[in-house]
Amino acid sequence: MNAAELIEQIDHIDTFKRYGRVKRVVGLMIESQGPESSIGDVCYIYVGTKHKRKIQAEVVGFKDENIMLMPYTTVQDISPGSLVEASSKPLQVKVGAELIGSVVDSMGQPMDGSLLPKGLTSVPTEQEPPNPMKRPPINKAIEVGVRMIDSLLTVGNGQRVGIFAGSGVGKSTLLGMIARNTKADLNVIALIGERGREVREFIERDLGEEGLQRSIVVVATSDQPALMRIKGAYTATAIAEYFRDKGMNVMLMMDSVTRVAMAQREVGLAVGEPPTTKGYTPSVFGVLPKLLERTGTNEHGSITGFYTVLVDGDDMNEPIADTVRGILDGHFILDRDLANKGQYPALNVLKSVSRIMNHIVSPDQVRAAEKLRELLSTYIQSEDLINIGAYKKGSSKEIDEAIRQYPNILSFLKQGTHDQISMDESITHLVQLIEKGE
Repeated sequence: MNAAELIEQIDHIDTFKRYGRVKRVVGLMIESQGPESSIGDVCYIYVGTKHKRKIQAEVVGFKDENIMLMPYTTVQDISPGSLVEASSKPLQVKVGAELIGSVVDSMGQPMDGSLLPKGLTSVPTEQEPPNPMKRPPINKAIEVGVRMIDSLLTVGNGQRVGIFAGSGVGKSTLLGMIARNTKADLNVIALIGERGREVREFIERDLGEEGLQRSIVVVATSDQPALMRIKGAYTATAIAEYFRDKGMNVMLMMDSVTRVAMAQREVGLAVGEPPTTKGYTPSVFGVLPKLLERTGTNEHGSITGFYTVLVDGDDMNEPIADTVRGILDGHFILDRDLANKGQYPALNVLKSVSRIMNHIVSPDQVRAAEKLRELLSTYIQSEDLINIGAYKKGSSKEIDEAIRQYPNILSFLKQGTHDQISMDESITHLVQLIEKGE
């Protein structure tokens, strides 16, 4: 940077500090007279005697001549007339290779209370998705280490997939398996709206020491304000984007998008948006595509995304599930009936789709996968007749073959949570299974 450029930058520096005063607080919404700010800007609210402590808040709207703020923490200690200082910039978090192996909050601060390492780079949490014309096509598979996915629902490097399930069907366990076994360069895991108890359990039991060593975990628990839960998703995505721009292949796992949508609904209702589809505000359906489209490929690297969607009452057509399914490049359905039968992972192969698979795998694998689906579908359609003894052997060649192959298929679909199976092994096993039955 030469002297002329430096002087020009100095000329553009705003040396004024802008202040306002809190007028009232309603729920989590703070109304302030001033300072001059834009939507998304961070403000500092000074509280306590002699303004010793400050609370970070974000501008989420305007009312008449006042600005509407929502805090990243609680509204305790805020009183009428509390001083509000404008930062004139949106939230930024610090990112760098030194962060790998850490567990951080939505603000990018270590959860164990330690200090951030030196030499990190500040990046904004909200960024625009890559230009569609600059996204390279997905032409290579990425290994996730789950036999059923690698062989029957192959995921491309830079693909975005939704994992849809009710509560307690094994979403976190499946994410842990993928995080431990994947061949991606780095995992970024966002735990949004989780119970506090589950965070450490996921890190120690599902992710494990091996998985944590090449992961960055972003945590926003269910007791935190809605804005912190939303920012958790944005922060995790911004971290993944930083490493993608360094040329890395990143695996982003978010559990769950539904809780991000619920947090956005809380913010929308507080600002005064009308509830529309099943109580969700219009902003929810604007935020979801903007968030989910930020991942994928760009000219530098890729972000492969796994987003869990918590479906109420196992209804796969509820508004959030329906919207997310339409945005992503595939959907994996976890079935409670399969979990009750002891099949883990409880992925329903017949209801799940990877939209990229046929473009990135060999014709032999496609044929074998289609044949397995056909056999499984035939057996399930005839299962009641088979179980009550109403089906007579020889009545249908297809059903006979499905009955003969079913135990082998069931064994193929099951996998222990700590079983490490390579993609080549999975595909070879699938092809052998089908050829053996023919």
